[in-house]
Amino acid sequence: MAGRYLAVVDHAYRGGPEVQFCDLFYLARGLHRQLGGLDVVLRGPAVTYAVDTGPLPRLRVGARHLDLPDPRRSLRALLAADSAVSVDEPALRALGLTPDRVLPGVVCRDSASLTRDWPDYEGVWFL
Repeated sequence: MAGRYLAVVDHAYRGGPEVQFCDLFYLARGLHRQLGGLDVVLRGPAVTYAVDTGPLPRLRVGARHLDLPDPRRSLRALLAADSAVSVDEPALRALGLTPDRVLPGVVCRDSASLTRDWPDYEGVWFL
């Protein structure tokens, strides 16, 4: 994995209207492109980003409808850019979710195997 970097995401943040143009995975895609490779590991509540839930509801504020950022759409774009995305399977199961619910291309791994790879990366960041 020489020349690749790893981003670890532990906390899920649903976002809001102000981040609809630059969410976490949009940033990750940019870093992936600029650095020549960025893999992502989702842990804790952030594993829900990798679970296919269908379309997000629209937020209505007065007479205006706002489209909230969709982390799953952004995650799909990151996968399409050839970034490797893994989820911590124990965290997934702790939330009552199963590996068959994750988006295609996302790999479920146990916690120990996720951290065992860290020394192989040029850098490990927590986003």
